[in-house]
Amino acid sequence: MRAAPDVADPDAEYGPAMRLALAQAVRAGERGEVPVGAVVLGPGGEVLAEAGNDRESLSDPTAHAEVLALRRAARARGGWRLTGCTLVVTLEPCTMCAGAAVLARVDRVVYGAVDAKAGAAGSLWDVIRDRRLNHRPEVLMGVLADECAGVLTGFFAARRLREQP
Repeated sequence: MRAAPDVADPDAEYGPAMRLALAQAVRAGERGEVPVGAVVLGPGGEVLAEAGNDRESLSDPTAHAEVLALRRAARARGGWRLTGCTLVVTLEPCTMCAGAAVLARVDRVVYGAVDAKAGAAGSLWDVIRDRRLNHRPEVLMGVLADECAGVLTGFFAARRLREQP
């Protein structure tokens, strides 16, 4: 994957937003959710929305951080088209979330940790840049990747310890 041509240092450019997404991920983990967080930035870099996973507490299989953040951003903008916006997420989006980003017309998807088991932004699939679709956001991967992966690794390690007999 490549960095967008106009972003010289993705960590510097998107690190602050990723830190907000990481805070959402940590809060989600504290609620017993898989710790994934997302932020939607407006065209001027302003934060439009933040969310963490909420599938368990909402009993909603679509309540992924990305979907919730995109919904909130659309409400904040007064329309579903998020042209000019950037979705920043701690974990590579799954097929549902990648599709939602495409359908929302975001300009860019920025993520931290790669999801080799379910990622749909370049690792397992590449839904976001599928040439058959009418919109293809730019993708930047690896922003604060170690921190993003660490939150997930720590969550699942703690869960395994709790589940041991």
